[in-house]
Amino acid sequence: MGRPGHQLVCGPKKVATPPEKETSVVEEPPPPDANIGSSAHSAAETQDPSGPPKKVWWKDWWSNYPISIWFIVVHEFCEAFSLDGIKAVLTLYFLTYLHWGQDLSTAAYHAFSSLCYFMPIVGALVADSWLGNYKTIFYMCIVYIVGHAAMLLSAIPPLGGSIHIASSLLGLTLIACGTGCTDACTSAFGGDQFQAEHVSKREKFFSIYFSLRGAGSFLAIIIVPILRDKVQCFGDDCFAAAFVVPAAFMIVAFVVFAAGRSHYRREPPQGNILKEVCKCIGFAVTNRWRRSKHESSRKHWLDWAEDKYSKRLILEIKMVFSVLVLFIPLPMFWALFDQQGSRWTLQATKMNMSIGALSVTPDQMQLLNPLLNVFLVPIFGFVIYPLVDLCGIKTSPLRKMAVGMVFAVLAFGVAALVEVSLMKTMVEPAPAGKSLLQVFNLRQGDVRLGFPNGDPFPDPIPYLQDPPQYVTLPLGAPSSNISIDISFNGASSACDVTFAQQEAYSLILHPLANGVQCSLVHDDIRKDDEGAPLLRFVNTLPEAVSVTVGHEMYNVLPDYSVSTQKAVAWGEYNTVCCRSKSQTCSDLNLGLLEFGASYTFILGEDSGRVAAHKMVDVQASNVSIAWQIPQYLLITAGEVMFSVTGLEFAYSQAPANMKAVLLAAWLLTAAFGDIIVLIVAKGAGLEQWEEFLLFAGLLLGVVIMFSCMACFYTDVQPEYLDQLCPEGEDKRRAGEDEREGEDEHAAEEEHNRSP
Repeated sequence: MGRPGHQLVCGPKKVATPPEKETSVVEEPPPPDANIGSSAHSAAETQDPSGPPKKVWWKDWWSNYPISIWFIVVHEFCEAFSLDGIKAVLTLYFLTYLHWGQDLSTAAYHAFSSLCYFMPIVGALVADSWLGNYKTIFYMCIVYIVGHAAMLLSAIPPLGGSIHIASSLLGLTLIACGTGCTDACTSAFGGDQFQAEHVSKREKFFSIYFSLRGAGSFLAIIIVPILRDKVQCFGDDCFAAAFVVPAAFMIVAFVVFAAGRSHYRREPPQGNILKEVCKCIGFAVTNRWRRSKHESSRKHWLDWAEDKYSKRLILEIKMVFSVLVLFIPLPMFWALFDQQGSRWTLQATKMNMSIGALSVTPDQMQLLNPLLNVFLVPIFGFVIYPLVDLCGIKTSPLRKMAVGMVFAVLAFGVAALVEVSLMKTMVEPAPAGKSLLQVFNLRQGDVRLGFPNGDPFPDPIPYLQDPPQYVTLPLGAPSSNISIDISFNGASSACDVTFAQQEAYSLILHPLANGVQCSLVHDDIRKDDEGAPLLRFVNTLPEAVSVTVGHEMYNVLPDYSVSTQKAVAWGEYNTVCCRSKSQTCSDLNLGLLEFGASYTFILGEDSGRVAAHKMVDVQASNVSIAWQIPQYLLITAGEVMFSVTGLEFAYSQAPANMKAVLLAAWLLTAAFGDIIVLIVAKGAGLEQWEEFLLFAGLLLGVVIMFSCMACFYTDVQPEYLDQLCPEGEDKRRAGEDEREGEDEHAAEEEHNRSP
């Protein structure tokens, strides 16, 4: 899943290297102490006595890079697998293991994601102002591993529910701190391994770095959901296995990173520009508050910082602020984009997860985003944008971002349509003052039912009829005792049962001498949280029966007892093991058990053998999970146009040493986007399709606002900064101001000492 580039917060001063220096350096041999290419010829060439040395391309390519970067890129691959492996199954962990509701699961997922986006800023400040990149990465990896250990403990059932919740919250907090602080500095630390003159090799390193990070994420989204779904431990889905593999990868990441300790080039902390900017802004605000009543106003409120800070820094901050204004509406895009791991995963649990012969898990659908990114980035860059330019339409960065947001709006419109289609296969819960009822007639012959208020079953109910649907019973109170009149073969009997509002029930009619007896059973009409079929058995036999379906065993007592409802794997069950004392129950044919369906099987005698008669309580999910592909395609296209273009635009509009400030602001837009989802999930109380339309409508409003703001935006030209305020002149002025301040301070002290 897309993460908006927070690996570049540290070390901003290394980003802007004049491009014209690159070509003049690439052909020069590296200095002896550069740690680059020192053994290039010995490692990359083989001596051939009959001719010149023969190049071995892979040895030359390998040896031209410092050995330290290979420790860093392997560390990043493992760290990416570790984080995205946890995130891939996190929503289902909340839902199916901790048994939180869908809204709480969504809120918890986005709270974790938001913290992951906040922490890189903290990591950058710690690294650049105190510990340096190496120590920050080293210590935060330990925090990271402790977080994984806590998550692993939370997935061991014997420890108890309260320990699970406390351990998972602690683990996720530590993981967010670990990933944020390490990612903030890892790429910058990799850049530190190159001398200033090796610009081209550093650029290739970043390509390798981000490619391996994407590969780690890609593999994690494939492998970890399979472990959760296919491995069984403690009698259920094995979240412990799903968590232990990312933890193992993080341990490998730490060991590999520490193993390269003796090879790293380490830059000492040089101060963080974010901290300097915050100080300048704070001084301007406080200085204006103190002195505006006694001095004339200044052209810009930041000009009040001229008493302490350089004019160049103030001009750079003004340039940044002109871009930051455009960032104000952007969190709404990330609010939609990041729901791939929460609401869209929950939507997938209600769908038919077979695509032809292939069966996927709900959390594996997130794989579409990085997969589509691989194809859409070059398609947009080399095909779509040039074609649009040929049509005479200018593809400016702000226009691309606006169109990207429109794609996200369309994605959520499609998601809403899919959700409406899914609702047709779900049983609508009963409103207040009412309950739901279906009837199973296990008495041979037709039975009529009479109710005191109304006639919900006007037609006779045939023997072993599969109830077509639940009917709604008006109760008029939170609970009501109802006497049902049962007519069979001209005889009548009464059945007294108690219904509670907003609940669903099955009324089972079975023989009693020459009449009919009834029993009321509570039904769970919700679909399984992972989309699996749900089964229960009604035993009409005079002896107990044991039925094994897949990994689940049902022990059903005699005389019309009802078993517990359990989830089993989707598929054909033509030979199901059945055991009884009389050995009349051998293998049962249950047929196809489909995704999202709930079944009641009536066990009865047929020709001297036990047979199972299928009743469908809740319809199967007949909407294929493939219908999520269009919404993933649209949201990924929106990401390509919005995220990639937005970062490019922000960097082009900022002075070189202010790029970290804009990147920090970009990360905050993603963090606040997750907070928006958290608030809506817990506070809106809408149906899911209504919530999707709400987000689409909000983003559409943001598109209109952003487009209007873009019309009035004037491009900033950072290169004009040197003309307005030359760097040398500004430093000279700053030095003079500092000396003047020292002289004034000394004079004031002398005055205070005089009698």
